[in-house]
Amino acid sequence: MRIGGKLFKDVSTPEKWIQEVKRFGYRTSVCPVDAASSDIEIVAFRQAAKTNDILISEVGAWSNPISPDDRIQKAAISHCKGQLELAEKMRAVCCVNIAGSLSEDFDGPHPDHFHKDTFALVVDTVREIIDDVKPVKTKYALEMLPWMIPDGTDSYEALVKAIDRDAFAVHFDPVNMLTSPRAFYHNADIIRDFVKRLGHLIVNVHVKDIALSGKLTVHLDEVEPGLGGLNYPVLLKELHQLGNPDLPLMLEHYEHESSYVNGAAFIRKVAKEKGITLDE
Repeated sequence: MRIGGKLFKDVSTPEKWIQEVKRFGYRTSVCPVDAASSDIEIVAFRQAAKTNDILISEVGAWSNPISPDDRIQKAAISHCKGQLELAEKMRAVCCVNIAGSLSEDFDGPHPDHFHKDTFALVVDTVREIIDDVKPVKTKYALEMLPWMIPDGTDSYEALVKAIDRDAFAVHFDPVNMLTSPRAFYHNADIIRDFVKRLGHLIVNVHVKDIALSGKLTVHLDEVEPGLGGLNYPVLLKELHQLGNPDLPLMLEHYEHESSYVNGAAFIRKVAKEKGITLDE
């Protein structure tokens, strides 16, 4: 498996991008260009990744393709198609987005998010994006959210079956599944169940940690790996058993470089203790 994360310095050229990736000791990275980049730029960055054995883990398509505002929805679907096309050109592991939101915020909660009609809307939207682009070298995947499908193993499995496209894959974010103290304390079982049922479809993983405070009512906060309660020995063991040496483990959501350095060091330490090889 390969560790990657946010880059903090200028990555505007292939040389600067590779230098920054190597500065962190990463072997995978999010895509350094977007769909507006020229074909010359895309080829140059793709070749730099290949030459330096840097896997492009994901192309973000962060937008709201199920927005109730038709203008926003159409623009988002077009954006998702463009980013999926970019992922195909860059040989990225996946293009990832959230399902979207019925609220004013592209990722906000809404009371109808778990309604059957919303499920059907997400299925239709994902199918349209995939069927229009017809990717062969990459996958389209959805990141889980606590208040929107997919929010756990059951809903992700149901989406996979309903979407029914080979180009649809699973983006795994175990922290985003932990929405209660019960789930927090039993996260090892949740991880095992998810990997058992959907592991063959996992193409990308977001790694962070989660802490439960004693403040009412319930407060669960993201923290850097090693400072929370996510069972990393179980997570790494389960992912390792999938047999994919290039599976990206992407750190995210931290403001400072030190959090990425410390988080990566912790993950590597746990992996070493369990006899799991990373970044080779």
